[in-house]
Amino acid sequence: MSDEIKNADIPQEESQQGVNGLEENAEKEGILKDLDGKKANKGKKEKKQLTPEQKKRKTAKALIITGCVVLAIVIFFSGCAIASTVNTNAHLSLASSFEKVEYTEHAQLVPTFDNELGHWTFEKEADRDFKVLQFTDVHIGGGAFSGTKDNWAMSAVATMIRQSQPDLVVVTGDIAYPVPFQAGTFNNLNATKIFANMMENLGVYWTFAFGNHDTEIYSLYTRDQICDYYANAGFKYCLFRAGFCDEKDVISKTSRGFGNDVIVVKNPSGSENPINQALVTLDSHSYTDGDYFGMAWKYDNIHQCQIDWYATEMDKLKAINNNVEVNNLVFFHIPLTEYRDAWANVIESGKSKDELTRGTILASDKGTTEFIYGTMGESDKKKNGVRTYGVFCGSSTDTLFETGLTHGMQGVFCGHDHYNNFSVNYTPTGASRSIRLTYGMSIDYIAYPGIYREHSQRGTTVISIKSDSTFECAAKNYYADFTGANDYVANH
Repeated sequence: MSDEIKNADIPQEESQQGVNGLEENAEKEGILKDLDGKKANKGKKEKKQLTPEQKKRKTAKALIITGCVVLAIVIFFSGCAIASTVNTNAHLSLASSFEKVEYTEHAQLVPTFDNELGHWTFEKEADRDFKVLQFTDVHIGGGAFSGTKDNWAMSAVATMIRQSQPDLVVVTGDIAYPVPFQAGTFNNLNATKIFANMMENLGVYWTFAFGNHDTEIYSLYTRDQICDYYANAGFKYCLFRAGFCDEKDVISKTSRGFGNDVIVVKNPSGSENPINQALVTLDSHSYTDGDYFGMAWKYDNIHQCQIDWYATEMDKLKAINNNVEVNNLVFFHIPLTEYRDAWANVIESGKSKDELTRGTILASDKGTTEFIYGTMGESDKKKNGVRTYGVFCGSSTDTLFETGLTHGMQGVFCGHDHYNNFSVNYTPTGASRSIRLTYGMSIDYIAYPGIYREHSQRGTTVISIKSDSTFECAAKNYYADFTGANDYVANH
């Protein structure tokens, strides 16, 4: 065989081998695909066709499980409702057991309704101060889970009232705390009834301003309905009136609020000017900007229609008071932004608690703060992009402080921030005078985790109105300044 023939045969053999190799590979791939297919089929469970009997059993099982869950929920909420009713009845009995306060230091003043003024009025005695007690954030749950803490709150308030013998009690919001996971109820009327009946039995004249917790969006009763309760209950000692102001609001459709009112303290008969002081209550509302549940900490402000109403009422009183401006104190729940501005000066100064003494002056480009007493115990953090300085005020600004400067406002008393109890004089830049800004001592045993163990913030604020229409106030601690504190903290 020649070399050419040999060379020609070689490629043919190689070609044949390549074909054979491709066939073998294809065969192998086919086998692998078959194996993969079988594995895949193994992994997939064939859908089993249920017989009518099996379908019936499966449906019955699902219904039983659903029914059990629903039944458990119904039993739980029914149990809570029963426990709430039992606790409420027990607390109403406790409220009825409080004896009337005996006024041993002086005779109890009795208010009269002045038709000309359109307000409740007291006539101040010439030889003593008119005494107001401010309470705030009483937080009676009135539910299945709050029984013991409600007892403590009631006892604290009653003890301090009995030993102080005030002419008037003003509560700056959050009498009720119907938060279901803490109090065990949605029924905010329970707490309202408990507190109102306790005050009626103590026989002390009182009023209040609404707080954000008194009527939550999930509460069973609205502010309007709570007002109806007070209007129809026939209480002798409750001076609360729903008040009025007509502007509408986007969220609640009732931006006037409820409880905007004035109580007038008159000078003794024969005085040069008839009016000594006006005590104003305002509804500071609850939440705003779509924050219906308060989860974003977007609190509301005093609305302009209320501020206009306040100015009008003070002008009316001025006209009756020989055209002399009537000094006034204003009470509501959520603090003004000026509280934050005032306390920001304290924090930015870098001064320690020991360095803050009465009369210490602290200034910034916003204004000047004169420290009087107290502390800020809330957390100084950012909320909604703004530093709080420990003051959780309204999210917007309002003109109440500015309007008050030209309408005799001497002091503002609020609550809301349970660990804050400071009192300062604040003068905004450009203002001709200051207004006293004071946090009331809180009662709260339930809202903040572990707060029932704390002592320093619990008490009352005593406001003394003088014969010259000025005032002084002081924070009184439940444990240090009163006898007979009988809650867990005092005894353990």
